[in-house]
Amino acid sequence: MDRMRWATISISVFIIFMSAGCGGYNKTIELEEGVNSQWAQVENQLKRRYDLIPNMVETVKGYATHEKELFVQIAEAHKAFTAAPDRDGKVAASQALEGQLGRVLLLRETYPELKANEGFLKFQDTLEGTENRIAVERKRYNDAVKELNTYIRGFPGSIYAGMSGVKEAKYFEVQEAEKAVPAVKF
Repeated sequence: MDRMRWATISISVFIIFMSAGCGGYNKTIELEEGVNSQWAQVENQLKRRYDLIPNMVETVKGYATHEKELFVQIAEAHKAFTAAPDRDGKVAASQALEGQLGRVLLLRETYPELKANEGFLKFQDTLEGTENRIAVERKRYNDAVKELNTYIRGFPGSIYAGMSGVKEAKYFEVQEAEKAVPAVKF
C-alpha cells in the first residue's frame, strides 16, 4: 500500500511540475508574441505615415497652387490696370480683372470658402493624428517589451526563456538625429 501511495504522490508532483513548466513556457512564448504584435502595430502606423503624408502634401500643394495662380493673376490684372497708359489699356486690363474675379465668384459658388486654408488645417490635423497614433503604438510596444523582459529576467521566467530561446527585446528609443522636429516643405 505504501508503494501505491508513494507512486500516486510522485505522479501527482510530476504532473504539477509539468503543468507549471508548460504554463511558464507558454507564457514566455505569449509575451514574445505580444512584443512582436506590438512592433507590427508600430510598423503599421509608420507605414500609414509614409503613405499618407506625401499624398496629403501633394494635395495641399496642388490646391494651394491653383488658388495662388488665381490670386496672382488678379494682382497682375490690377497692376496692369493701374499702369495702363491709356483708355484702351485700362479697358483690356479691366476685362482681364473681371475675368479673374468671375473665376473667384465661380469658386465661391462651388466652394463657399476657398479651400487652401482648410486644406492646410486638415493636413495639420492629419499629421498630428498620425504622430499621436505612432506615439501610442510605440508606448504599447515598450510596455510589451517591459513585461517580457521583466518576466524572463526573473525566476522562473529565465529558465523558461532559456528553454524556449526567447531573448530580451529592445525598447523603441528615438535616435538623437530623429529628435529634431521634421521639416515639412511645400
